[in-house]
Amino acid sequence: MTAEPGSGRPHTNSVTARWEGGWKCRVAAGGFDLLVDERESSGGTGTGPMPTEYLLAAMASCYALALAWAAGKRGITLPGLAVTATGTYDGPRFSRLQLDVQSDAPPGLVEPLVEPALRVCYVSNTLAISPPVEVTVASS
Repeated sequence: MTAEPGSGRPHTNSVTARWEGGWKCRVAAGGFDLLVDERESSGGTGTGPMPTEYLLAAMASCYALALAWAAGKRGITLPGLAVTATGTYDGPRFSRLQLDVQSDAPPGLVEPLVEPALRVCYVSNTLAISPPVEVTVASS
């Protein structure tokens, strides 16, 4: 979810990735430094998650927060809530994305929250109807 849900006004959020050599970048995001790397078997140093793992992390965490929000709106708690995101690689993209939800709450209590959570999850909404990727090159 984002800082201004439901505001109806477009707003932006940015992160900056700085290449550190090889297959490693350091990303400045929301006041935090994130390390991105590839596995050693792919030529990286294995010192951080791969970019696709961050994509899956964004999807799983956003949906977990959306489920907790949907539950809270209905006066429900979801003890032990965990969301696993799995991507199936097909060439240079994921051909399938799967979210698996676990909770100590009974499935009958969680299942009605699936659709409302999808409606407010910014990451799954962005992936479902992906915007065009625009690239600009700036001089230093």
